[in-house]
This record gives sequence, C-alpha cells and structure tokens, in this order.
Amino acid sequence: QVQLVESGGGLVQAGGSLRLSCEASGCTFSISAMGWFRQAPGKEREFVTAIDWSGGNSYYADSVKGRFTISRDNAKNTVYLQMNSLKAEDTAAYYCAARRFGVTMKEADYDYWGQGTQVTVSS
Repeated sequence: QVQLVESGGGLVQAGGSLRLSCEASGCTFSISAMGWFRQAPGKEREFVTAIDWSGGNSYYADSVKGRFTISRDNAKNTVYLQMNSLKAEDTAAYYCAARRFGVTMKEADYDYWGQGTQVTVSS
C-alpha cells in the first residue's frame, strides 16, 4: 500500500502562484508514476499532469501547459506541482495519485489517491 498526503493549497489571487506537494509513504518502491487531478464544484475530476517516476517524463493537460510544472524528488518520495499565472477556472480540489505500472492520464488507471487539497483563485 501507498499513502499520499497533499499540502500547499490555499487562497490566491488571479495571476498568483502556489506550490502543491504530495508525499508518498509505505510501499513507495512500487510507484511508477505520480499525477495530479482536480475537481471543480459540479464537475468531474480531470487530469492535470503526471510524471514518470524513473525517467522524469511529464505530461500536461492543455489547459495548464506553460503555467503548471510537475517535478519530483525521489529521495523524499515527493512530487510537486508549481502553479503559476493562476486563473479563476483553476479553482478546484487537487488530488495527488500514484500508479504502479507505467504512466497514464486516465483517472481510472491510478491505484492510490490522496485526500485532496483545495485551491481557490479569486478574480
């Protein structure tokens, strides 16, 4: 089992920045990829970004390309999401997820999930 704990959410003005962190514990050797998803009120959860745990290849939703950056610190079993130029439409609960095999942008393919952290962008 892998446990994921997110932190770093909060309230920020449009145009501002936030950095989310997600620390993994437990059977972290089994992690192949980690990703971030988000869910806005009244909407389905959607893919934001993911990173391959070994090679570091990253993938982004079109809506965040050029504004968000995912990175990892293998020694700390932590993945980060740097969010710049935030917009009101980025307001959502952000969830960290981990996968045991390969990297994917599909929510259903992830094996472990954090509890989520709220990001609110005021316009």
